[in-house]
Amino acid sequence: MSHPDIVIGLDIGTTSTMAVAVRMPNQILAVASRPVKLSSPQAGWAEEDPHQWWGNAVEVLGEILHGLDTAELAGICTTGMLPAVVLLDDDGALLRPSIQQSDGRCGAQVTELRSEVDEALFLQRTGNGINQQLLAAKLRWIARHEPELFSRIGTVFGSYDYINWRLTGTRAVEQNWALEAGFTDLSTDEIADDLVALSGVKRSAVPPRSVSHVQMGAVSEDAAAATGLPAGLPVFGGAADHIVSALGAGIREPGDILLKFGGAGDIVVVTDKPLPDERLYMDYHLVPGLYAPNGCMASSGSALNWLGALIDPTSGAERPHRALDALAEAVPAGSDGLICLPYFLGEKTPIHDPLARGCFVGLGLEHGRGHMWRALLEAVAFGFRHHIDVLRDIGHTPKRYVASDGGTNSRVWMQIMADVLGAPVTLLDNHHGSSVGAAFVAAFGAGLVSDWSAVTALSQMGETIEPNMAAHATYNQSYARYRELYETLAPYFHKAPA
Repeated sequence: MSHPDIVIGLDIGTTSTMAVAVRMPNQILAVASRPVKLSSPQAGWAEEDPHQWWGNAVEVLGEILHGLDTAELAGICTTGMLPAVVLLDDDGALLRPSIQQSDGRCGAQVTELRSEVDEALFLQRTGNGINQQLLAAKLRWIARHEPELFSRIGTVFGSYDYINWRLTGTRAVEQNWALEAGFTDLSTDEIADDLVALSGVKRSAVPPRSVSHVQMGAVSEDAAAATGLPAGLPVFGGAADHIVSALGAGIREPGDILLKFGGAGDIVVVTDKPLPDERLYMDYHLVPGLYAPNGCMASSGSALNWLGALIDPTSGAERPHRALDALAEAVPAGSDGLICLPYFLGEKTPIHDPLARGCFVGLGLEHGRGHMWRALLEAVAFGFRHHIDVLRDIGHTPKRYVASDGGTNSRVWMQIMADVLGAPVTLLDNHHGSSVGAAFVAAFGAGLVSDWSAVTALSQMGETIEPNMAAHATYNQSYARYRELYETLAPYFHKAPA
């Protein structure tokens, strides 16, 4: 019998659940995905159903395992959005829909925390500022608005932590979930009791910390029956989707920057020491000893999905993106004066404003669907450029831009991105997203590879988009207007409704 050399990556994404089976070092054997429904029942809210994640996981795992010899499997690793909030009671029952990383409901609790905590000390200790990403803010919101439910919290963890629990029966929180949650002390790399106490939950509700490439459990008999995975298969700690994407894109040297065009918009840079800044988030790189300062725009692809359905409600399940891209390509850079703010779920980094809202400014009768679509594409690109400004401020000189995930399928969007930056953007030739990176983490954990750089065998570089410098000059003016527009409208966003 040959040595097991197949690994599985499972991605619990905001817009889809995807699984991939990989025979190491570089053969993708099977891929399957299912859509996920994002719910926004009130302004600024973003929720999903973890039961749907598990149901999707069962389906996609069953699909990719069809025809495979499960005796050849060496392990599975799950990745996902960060830091979603999933709550169980003491018996393991799900208490409510997840509160997603893009959710902006807890502005009052962020203000409350800032009045209680020395923000500068908190930033240096945890690597993250006091903002709506913190679990303390989101859990305080639940304590205030859903007190009976809050009193029944037995476990709090994230999206891929929940799936790992369904696979193994073991409750753990992956290292970057614990870090972005605001629960980890960077000086010790351990979850600190006093940081958890800021959330109001009992300390026992936060499970032990796991490391991405270290085995945290094994597939249980129940999970094996549901998924088709063999009982006893090693399950590794898991990984945040934007961090595993950075690894897969070869983002391992100072100056390398990943632009991740998913449901949210992520930007990741690598450094050999933590450089906390309140405008960004701090994560561990998957390569031990490295760090990954990063930012996240609350809505990127999700805003396009919303606008596409709004413009063309007859399209149903068939997204009208390609047709709208063609219309946008015929519109000049700058969208004939139309400017969009893409803050449709509030905004995370770098402004950390849950009360910010999306808008189109400058609409006239001369504008059509293509203008609105292009203005939103440009707005997301401007949001990425805003992050680049912050990275320059704190000493990160960009040297190379790599773009990944579903948005890279839009050539017009990628050209806009290169033009806005005034720099080449190389597309990652990996159409299976973070799941491939997760499979590699499983391979590393299982001992099938010993060098992190071997991931490049699974993720080759594709086309490089060169900037149009005439368009870049136009975008310099549009970007200045974009930055000014938020500053102008912020007082209006923060005004209490009548």
